Amino acid sequence: MKEIKLKVDGVIMKVNIDDNEILLDVLRNKLGIRSVKAACWRGECGLCTVLLNGIPVKSCMMLAIEADGQEIITAQGLYSDERARKLMDSFVKHGAMQCGFCTPAFILTSHYILNKYPDADDEKINEGLKSLICRCGTYFQIKEAIKEAKKYYDHFSKS
Repeated sequence: MKEIKLKVDGVIMKVNIDDNEILLDVLRNKLGIRSVKAACWRGECGLCTVLLNGIPVKSCMMLAIEADGQEIITAQGLYSDERARKLMDSFVKHGAMQCGFCTPAFILTSHYILNKYPDADDEKINEGLKSLICRCGTYFQIKEAIKEAKKYYDHFSKS
């Protein structure tokens, strides 16, 4: 066992891990963060996505020890960001979720896309979302929600 330190959703946490534990399992099972979903465990669906130092990563493909000393943002942690709350509202307004299982990963990835490209066009949005799977097929609604939320990110990027 080794102790690592993670900054998760703004809170510094220490956790004991085995060398072979993946970040997904540590976040869900040891830290109780349920918005990080466990689905394929092969990096194919992207539902375990978190932001690591602001960049989307698939937590099922990363050893927890690699995240030692790093900052992790989950969907729960985005709620303090006004732009992300507007993005979440837009997801609700456009019906961009049916079962909701993939929603945290799509919210995190959409937030990243809009932070990086506040004026993202369809091509940038499609490129940014290509690593995620929505089994309900709400891709159109997700893209519409992102397009609507662009105005909040554009507004903040110019402030």
